Amino acid sequence: MNAQEISAIKLDPPQLTKGKLLMQALSQRHSTREFSDRELSLHELSDILWCADGINRKESGLRTAPSAVNRQEIDVYAVMKKGAYLYDAKKNELLPVSAGDHRKAAGTQGFVSIAPLNLIYVADLNKMDYTKDEVTKQVYAGISAGHCSQSVYLYCASAGLAAVVRASMGKDELGKVLKLRPGQKIMIAQTVGYKK
Repeated sequence: MNAQEISAIKLDPPQLTKGKLLMQALSQRHSTREFSDRELSLHELSDILWCADGINRKESGLRTAPSAVNRQEIDVYAVMKKGAYLYDAKKNELLPVSAGDHRKAAGTQGFVSIAPLNLIYVADLNKMDYTKDEVTKQVYAGISAGHCSQSVYLYCASAGLAAVVRASMGKDELGKVLKLRPGQKIMIAQTVGYKK
């Protein structure tokens, strides 16, 4: 299968009036490593991606997650049963990258291939032209990826979903699945779904 065999997924607008209060979500935020194979609804998928790095100020294009010098260097990929997709925050949709179930490539732990969604946070270091220092770029990109994943953690705590952030994955194989370009670097992954 190739990317032409899966279609873009138009996402719903985020549901901004649901969920728990912030302090409740913070008190219930935790990592889970046991997932059901139950699929997420389109509303849940939409909300998760918007929380990760969606546009929350349409007039300026600014995001739910901050980034140094507003370079918005993090690309969010969604690896699901039907394929791997790139989140396009401006269009609020998932763009097809690779058809087929690539969840095993998204991590080395068994639950990764069971859970319905694995978010892969990829830094485009080419966007970080405010410094030439590669260590600084990677540190700042890591901080940005952390902001994205924490927003998803809080959404999941608020919505009764399970989540865990991971660094364990075959980055070379996953990079091929995601068709990464030179200068793109996988930072972390986050598995999301229903608790088993």
